[in-house]
Amino acid sequence: MRGPSKRDVRALRTRDDKALFEAFSLLENGVEAARFLRDLATPGELESFAERWRIARLLDEGGHSYRDIAAATGASTTTIARVARFLREERHQGYRLVLDRLQKESTTS
Repeated sequence: MRGPSKRDVRALRTRDDKALFEAFSLLENGVEAARFLRDLATPGELESFAERWRIARLLDEGGHSYRDIAAATGASTTTIARVARFLREERHQGYRLVLDRLQKESTTS
């Protein structure tokens, strides 16, 4: 018997992605996010997320070369370039969304 078709697998992944994103939207604060992510992700995955988030913040600050960021984070310049591309060019603009909200929050506090 054959397994699910590629189309079926894609549909399941899309449904699973939406369910995960919906679960994130239910989190009310950083403590809840930390609890959920520590259950969901491995320590290595969390480390990778944190590294990419630090890279995004450093890129957003400006004035840092990729080599400076690599030295500060231990990340490869390939990872830094990928984060930079998503920060500036990709359609999702998730980094930009959160960076702008944090900036707005810091100016109103």
